[in-house]
Amino acid sequence: MKLISWNIDSINAALTGTSTRAEETRSVLHKIADQHPDVIAIQETKLSKNGPTKKHFAVLQELFPDYQVVWRSSVEPARKGYAGTMYLYLKEYEPTVTYPQIGAPETMDDEGRIITLEFPNFFVTEVYTPNSGSGLKRLADRQVWDDRYREYLQKLDQQKPVIASGDFNVAHEPIDLAHPENNHHSAGFTDEEREHFTKLLAAGFTDSFRHLNPEKTGAYSWWAQRVITSKQNNSGWRIDYWLVSDRLADQIKSSTMIDSGKRRDHTPIELDIDL
Repeated sequence: MKLISWNIDSINAALTGTSTRAEETRSVLHKIADQHPDVIAIQETKLSKNGPTKKHFAVLQELFPDYQVVWRSSVEPARKGYAGTMYLYLKEYEPTVTYPQIGAPETMDDEGRIITLEFPNFFVTEVYTPNSGSGLKRLADRQVWDDRYREYLQKLDQQKPVIASGDFNVAHEPIDLAHPENNHHSAGFTDEEREHFTKLLAAGFTDSFRHLNPEKTGAYSWWAQRVITSKQNNSGWRIDYWLVSDRLADQIKSSTMIDSGKRRDHTPIELDIDL
């Protein structure tokens, strides 16, 4: 089974935009389509509460004719056009789709951050983890989110194995970002966020990339969009993950980043697993 996950930073811009960046994003979408994965997880869709428009669906149908689309948007009282997630999966599959509330603080449960697909023998779930924000103003709430999310994955794992992907907004270890010494108090690399990710793995989950590449350096999934040289210099962070229940670890065939060319921001990540 081949699965791809990507924080796309606006599905509307990707599907209908005319800027150079939109064209770069569409090029990556075509690359994903050419691979014909079984499941595609997309984060930060930034859609309205009504979801994809007719135009969006038309473009998706053209790009991914063999896929079913499900989505979840931010709804009141959360901000409009914020966060959001989406799945595309091959129509031959008929998973049960759920949109869980995990008891998260503030408006986090209303921001469209989790979708779960239940297959006969396993779960596939995606997350767009809340960013702790500038000045770490959301760090306290983020820690509660991390606890609730870990508990949610554990409940799934008690039923059947779990494959979880998404933008987790944390670089787990110093090896996972280019400049750890300068980012100790930055969102995504605080002690608190890293400790919670350690707890998540300790709860029965394997970081598929590190499982296969324990010592690999310079492997990142995100480069700052506003820093023109970030990708040229490979000054990146690995904050996007494919996690699997520990009992699936030996079935991982590959876990890689997909080359997104000159486009800065997140790059898609791919998991190949024998299920």
